[in-house]
Amino acid sequence: MPSISYSDALNDALERMKDLGYERGQGVDLANHGPMGAEALALLGHEDEVSRWVERYRRAMEHHEPPAPRFALDPADESSWRPALGAFHRAGDWEALFTRELAEAHWREVLVRWWPRLLPGLFAGLTHGLIRTAHAVRGLYAAERPTPLQLDELARGLAYWAARFTELPGRPRLGGTYDLAGAIAALPRVPHDGPLSPEVPRQRLARLAELPGYGEALEALAPDRADRLLSEMTLRFADVYLAHPEVFPVPLIHGVTAPAAARLVLPHLPPELHEPTLAALWQVHTTFLLAFTTDRRGEGTDAWRAEAEVAPALPELAARAVEHGDEHVIKFTEACLREHALRPDPRYLAAAFAAQGRVSRLDTGGAIGVAGRR
Repeated sequence: MPSISYSDALNDALERMKDLGYERGQGVDLANHGPMGAEALALLGHEDEVSRWVERYRRAMEHHEPPAPRFALDPADESSWRPALGAFHRAGDWEALFTRELAEAHWREVLVRWWPRLLPGLFAGLTHGLIRTAHAVRGLYAAERPTPLQLDELARGLAYWAARFTELPGRPRLGGTYDLAGAIAALPRVPHDGPLSPEVPRQRLARLAELPGYGEALEALAPDRADRLLSEMTLRFADVYLAHPEVFPVPLIHGVTAPAAARLVLPHLPPELHEPTLAALWQVHTTFLLAFTTDRRGEGTDAWRAEAEVAPALPELAARAVEHGDEHVIKFTEACLREHALRPDPRYLAAAFAAQGRVSRLDTGGAIGVAGRR
């Protein structure tokens, strides 16, 4: 048994990382994964390892200074806050806004108010606005009495989402006839001659609306119950991850971790926000497939079984993720194990094990240079 609790480990980690900026890296802006990785590590039952991991994470890469607050944003005045969406230099203003909001109202009230405002920009930081927010929400929900550190972390998750707000073209809606597997199979992929360099996904993201099948895909998916469709999303994108070892090892991980993160938040949102959230997630999934894959490869086949046959048992899989150390591997493993517990399928375990082999270990600097990784 761990010698400290989940909440104690989480708050200690947040204290140790409160000086870190929103992003890190030289020549490329990568999201600060420290709070997310530490929370997932504690959730995996390795609370005693959290403080040591935080120090490894801090040494691995220098973080940028956080943007300082400049001009106050008025949450009641749309003409004040809307122009600041997607303006990263206003991240300090966004953090100040959410800090004030959380001091004046319950965190669920703040979440419900801002979720529909931020949802169109779900792709923010390759979905890390959503994911950081969701990890913060899970910590708050688990606490008998939220600490100031935890409320500050939610403010930062929401602020990062707002400051990196990225609205994709088109308006997604669940009004089609395809189930998720059918919608993925129906989406045409754009071939590419030569190696898939980091520039290729960037170029495709820049002309996303022009890519074949993109517009049609936004209305192709049939509505379904939120819990069932989230499970389909995580399972099908675990399958996608396994099918594409040729793709940079990190971006497609978010096809699983983003809907797994949304599952943590939806119970705290009114039902009318569930379907728009699922539609926005499918738009993000469509974008991942068109930007990062050039064909279907082994999607929807039994090609993943070879990975599943050598994947270790659940406790060892978690322990290996801790030893590996990379924050994406830790978060991905935690999400796969959690989704597997809800709907057992060996593809979750195979995907988590595959990531441990594809992504560089934390001590070697991680998988840097990935287009759009953030």
